[in-house]
Amino acid sequence: MPVTAHLDLILTAEALPTAPAVLREILADTRAFEGCRGVEVLVDSTNPAHILVVEQWASMEHDSAYRAWRAAEGASSLGDLLAAPPVLTHFEASAGI
Repeated sequence: MPVTAHLDLILTAEALPTAPAVLREILADTRAFEGCRGVEVLVDSTNPAHILVVEQWASMEHDSAYRAWRAAEGASSLGDLLAAPPVLTHFEASAGI
């Protein structure tokens, strides 16, 4: 079953100038990962340091494989941008609503 992952990020003020390039590089790998159906980046209209990354995955297994790969690779460049730990939430479509 397809899954949508929301990765909620709060960046440091110091990271704002370099964040777009760093995120572009990180998300190129995400988009190329098996099972990734797409990635959209949303920036809070009142707070440019608040970013929501919306990822579409073919299945929870694909998402889990990606998270394991990313942890093994060490996304240290993302961690350098963050003012707080990222918040990851998964969603599935509800047929009953």
